[in-house]
Amino acid sequence: MLINHASPEFEHIVLCLTQSGDSKNLLLAGTPIYEMNKQPGNSLTFIWQLARTIRRINPDIVHTRNWAGMDAVVAARLAGCSRIVHGEHGWGMDDPQGNNQKRKLARRLLSLGVKEFTAVSQQIKKWLENDVRVVRPVTQVYNGVDLKSFQDLPIPVNLRRELGLPDSSLLVGTVGRLDPIKDFAGLMTCFAQVREQFPGCHLLVVGDGPERENLEKLKTAGVHLLGMRNDVSQFLRSLDVFVLPSLNEGISNTILEAMAAGLPVVASAVGGTPELIRHEENGLLVAAQDYPALINALARYLRDPELRAKHGDLSRQIIRKNFSIPSMVAGYEEVWTRVVGR
Repeated sequence: MLINHASPEFEHIVLCLTQSGDSKNLLLAGTPIYEMNKQPGNSLTFIWQLARTIRRINPDIVHTRNWAGMDAVVAARLAGCSRIVHGEHGWGMDDPQGNNQKRKLARRLLSLGVKEFTAVSQQIKKWLENDVRVVRPVTQVYNGVDLKSFQDLPIPVNLRRELGLPDSSLLVGTVGRLDPIKDFAGLMTCFAQVREQFPGCHLLVVGDGPERENLEKLKTAGVHLLGMRNDVSQFLRSLDVFVLPSLNEGISNTILEAMAAGLPVVASAVGGTPELIRHEENGLLVAAQDYPALINALARYLRDPELRAKHGDLSRQIIRKNFSIPSMVAGYEEVWTRVVGR
């Protein structure tokens, strides 16, 4: 979305450290993408190859992202580029809480080679400033949502009919990379108990990733693993409740999109999620891996359509007011303009 809605004076080039995936199909036609085919592990040879690619592209700014992108800070400096921005968006299961001391030290040292940091939530901004203790300024920029995709227009896809479900079925859904940090395995275990109370309820999971095979084994009645879809906005508007039980998050795009779709949200109170969901106002927050609380929160929404509508309406209002794409684009472009010095 940042690339597709960029101002005319900004040209974006994507460097994938490994390979590109389905997201490339969402980009504007003609967006340059370089695949570096990095192998697992650390490699000075790879950093040198990346530096040569950056030198050949000769960008005004290099914007690296997350721990996996820290190699590119070194590579950009080797390539002679000093205008580097580093963004932090969240964590993976190899360091789910951002507590790895070696990584924090590496980030602190490499911050000497960065001009400015960006963070998608206030929680990550404070973590960079107070815990990692980077030596450069940190600017917080919230993700934005394309509200046009969630306007109150007829939904072309009849999801219940597509899945062969009765029109009366209650649909709980989630969207995300099938990664252990999302704890979809825990969600599926909880849902089996939810379905005992609400036999006509179904859990729909959109996404793909390394956990797919494991989740297929955990599937029980009423659970549908739908893989990747290119109609997520329509999918969300077909749901009754959105759920995301992550062990940690930066700012979840899928929660933002669920809010834009007017859905009530059940989510774990981790990372930047409490900056989006106001407990008992536009959603219900539970502690990560507190499965009895997760079951109770889902059951509350499933038995109370008025509560679902009330919380969903407030979610949509919050998105319209605070999380637009123009605000997000302006936030990043201000950082880049400041770093490049014009």
